[in-house]
Amino acid sequence: MKIEVLCALIPLFPLIGFLINGIGFRRVPKGFAGVIATAAVLVSFLISIILFRAFVSSGAEAPLVATLFDWISVGDLHINFSFQIDQLSLLMLMVVTGVGTLIHLYSIGYMSHDEGFGKFMAFLNLFVFFMLLLVMGSNYVIMFIGWEGVGLCSYLLIGFWNKNTNYNNAARKAFVMNRIGDLGFLLGIFMLINTFGTVEYLDVFKQATSLAIGDKTVLAITLLLFVGAMGKSAQVPLYTWLPDAMAGPTPVSALIHAATMVTAGIYMVVRSNVLYTLAPMTLEIVGIIAIITALLAASIGLLQNDIKKVLAYSTVSQLGYMFLGLSVAAYTAGMFHVITHAFFKALLFLGAGSVIHAMSDEQDMRKMGGLRKALPITFVTFLLGTWAISGIPPLAGFFSKDEILAHVYEHSKILWALGVVGSGLTSFYMFRLLFLTFFGEFRGTEEQKHHLHESPITMTLPLMILAVLSVVGGMLNLPGGGWLSHFMEPLFEGSRQVNPEAFAEGAIDHGTEVMLMAISSGVALLSLVIAYVMYVRREAVPEPDSAERSLPEQLVYNKYYVDELYDTIIVRPIRSLGDALYSFGEGLIDGVVNGIAWLVRQSSAQLRLLQSGSIGFYVFAMVVSIAAIFALRFFIRF
Repeated sequence: MKIEVLCALIPLFPLIGFLINGIGFRRVPKGFAGVIATAAVLVSFLISIILFRAFVSSGAEAPLVATLFDWISVGDLHINFSFQIDQLSLLMLMVVTGVGTLIHLYSIGYMSHDEGFGKFMAFLNLFVFFMLLLVMGSNYVIMFIGWEGVGLCSYLLIGFWNKNTNYNNAARKAFVMNRIGDLGFLLGIFMLINTFGTVEYLDVFKQATSLAIGDKTVLAITLLLFVGAMGKSAQVPLYTWLPDAMAGPTPVSALIHAATMVTAGIYMVVRSNVLYTLAPMTLEIVGIIAIITALLAASIGLLQNDIKKVLAYSTVSQLGYMFLGLSVAAYTAGMFHVITHAFFKALLFLGAGSVIHAMSDEQDMRKMGGLRKALPITFVTFLLGTWAISGIPPLAGFFSKDEILAHVYEHSKILWALGVVGSGLTSFYMFRLLFLTFFGEFRGTEEQKHHLHESPITMTLPLMILAVLSVVGGMLNLPGGGWLSHFMEPLFEGSRQVNPEAFAEGAIDHGTEVMLMAISSGVALLSLVIAYVMYVRREAVPEPDSAERSLPEQLVYNKYYVDELYDTIIVRPIRSLGDALYSFGEGLIDGVVNGIAWLVRQSSAQLRLLQSGSIGFYVFAMVVSIAAIFALRFFIRF
């Protein structure tokens, strides 16, 4: 089968699933809707495997471009609707369709009682369609279509339960903050067109290799593109939308805000690695923002009591780690963490959904406790996910996070130390979540205790598969040059050409590498022990919201008042300006419009009196008019 056909079929099946469930969501039975949506993504996953095997078996290293049709031609600018198949797009295809299939299957059980089930599954399919466009496109314009599409689907899914005003506000907040970043992304695309005359990846990167390191135009382009990544991948200061996005159903959190959409910014930077390698100042800025994001979000997660909010801030923090790796040109390490994070964060969100499902929609960890006996499968899988994200060997998160920290150590000892601190914070708040939820005595109501039960197989099967992936995922890139490093190596040929020093063999010897592993693992284990002593041995339960806290605790608990700050310096002034402009428009513009209408009405009321019906008056008016015309012509001529 031709590569063009395979490439077209991968996004086509989710689109078909969306059309069937979207048009007929009121008529298609729930069970059938779930099967259609899940099967659509599963077929895309199977085709992705076929494409992956064909690419690997062919021994191809150069990208394969499949042009479906000519799309836009304006002057010398020609944009094809085409897909690019290479190592990066294949990896993202496997993650998006593989994890997406599991989340669709999970949604069948989790959303089965929702009256909008068919519409929900349609939205999930539409999201997968746009995400596939984003990662498969061969140029920045197709990437931007997918980029905007997943933003739209995020809005639809976050506000899916739209009868709740708070959920609608969260959806609107996500939409607006993403648009801020998207403006920067769009300006970056315009600069690419102006500079290179094309938006095709291969053409842009080929021309870019002739530019000097530190070129100001490339610096501007990469900064603008990164603004887009800051919005989509929730980096400071455009991160506050993601924790609020937990208002959506839990499968939405797992699919969009853990495994796929929020990693779009990482994908874009890795895809544009030649440009970013040419702009070391941009990478320094990326590194600073990344470590601030990682530590800020991790510290906020320490005192959150909503199980999904903890995971949300964890996602923001882990995205910071991914960008931290990219900032030192460790592009493979950043993508490695994208893949492992997709496994264990999807697992953790789905595990949290299983807990919420058993607790009759309760999300406050202070009202949980002792659930490991009632939810054994959820507990074991959640434990493995917590272990993995904490960076404790030998699970997947240890290998991916350690590789990032090792590359950061070569670049900056300060950033490395801060990264280790962030790793310790991650371990603490994640085990805090685990212990408060599954250990101790049950703190909920008797009615909740009576209804506690393990989730159905449609929900637990994805948990078990993701748990296995979280355990063995680290084998993709073991220390010393694993499979992933060799597989992705051709992607960075252009970056090696423009800046060989950035890709020189690491100066870390084996002994130093072991020491770094021991330090990061030791910090994570120490945090685990501290969390165990506090929340299991001493059975500490977080204070109620009304309790008095010290100033530092109050600051962290209220998320450093960042939302309040944005509301004060941005939202309120803009609303006040809008109100002022509205008043101005109502007073002046409406006054002018209404005044003209009044003038026409009054003048017409007087002029109509001239229509008296007297023929003599009409003849007299005609004669006077003719005389006036002749008089005017006479005086104008002379």
